Amino acid sequence: MSQAGRALAHAFDSGTLAHKRAFFLRAEPPASEGVDAEQSFRPDYLRLKTASPRIERGSYEQGLVLLTKHKEENFANIARGWSFLANGGTLICAGANEDGAASLERQVGKTFGLAGTLSKFHSRVFWFVKAERPPPDYWLGLTHLQLVGDGSWISQPGIFSWDRIDGGSAFLAQHLPQGLSGHVADFGCGWGYLARCVLRSPAVQHIDLIDAEHRAIEAAQANITDDRARFHWLDLANEPTPTPYDAIVCNPPFHTGRASTPTLGQKVIEAASRALKPSGQLYLVANRGLPYEGMLKAHFASFETLADNNKFRVTRAIR
Repeated sequence: MSQAGRALAHAFDSGTLAHKRAFFLRAEPPASEGVDAEQSFRPDYLRLKTASPRIERGSYEQGLVLLTKHKEENFANIARGWSFLANGGTLICAGANEDGAASLERQVGKTFGLAGTLSKFHSRVFWFVKAERPPPDYWLGLTHLQLVGDGSWISQPGIFSWDRIDGGSAFLAQHLPQGLSGHVADFGCGWGYLARCVLRSPAVQHIDLIDAEHRAIEAAQANITDDRARFHWLDLANEPTPTPYDAIVCNPPFHTGRASTPTLGQKVIEAASRALKPSGQLYLVANRGLPYEGMLKAHFASFETLADNNKFRVTRAIR
């Protein structure tokens, strides 16, 4: 359980807050019985006994929101949570201090007025009662898929690089071979930018867009209407891919961890080695300083650097 989750649990265990019929956005285990849990991140979703990737509507007495480090996502989840409450219902938010929970608490207080606060485990818990004041229009606008960037794609908060083309993905796209063919996959597809680039090749028979974030899959489906595309909500570190691939493109998620523990990015590279056909090729972009060389040596027959701009490195690895 996260520090913010512990603080939230303490608020109930200490009697500061009372359990009522509730929903829980960005829920983490253990979720209480009788709580409708929403979790769109596949690894956490699989750890919950019962959950939905997205709650659409409701009229609840109480709502819980576990905050993330992404400001726009928090605005969106608080606005969505407000919409799920019955009049007079209470929305309870919990977040880590290091993720900016104190700043968000002040903003929520100015917007709705706070009914109470609690500080515990380097985290903040704060809550307000739904009354006449609605969320700001900007917060409400973040709750759904919308046109972003230059207006050529649709996205939403909660997705990596949701409102811009990531520099690493753009660099990889510049160095993909024009002759990609066969069955291809985009590991960690996000809202679909790399898959769009891959589909420019008429020799690509199919492309599987795979992401652990359900919101990313929703956006990718809206952005890519090519019949060759398939969409899969999967935890690549722990779930098998639908089929073996001739090629995989990947801008793996950056995740730090202990030196003895593989990072999320390293796990995705290992998953790519398992999913490729013999002699299949992985096209990978990553920050230059990330420790991926050992994984490539361990899981691929050979690899080479295709491009390096002193910030990102594009690598081709052959199984």
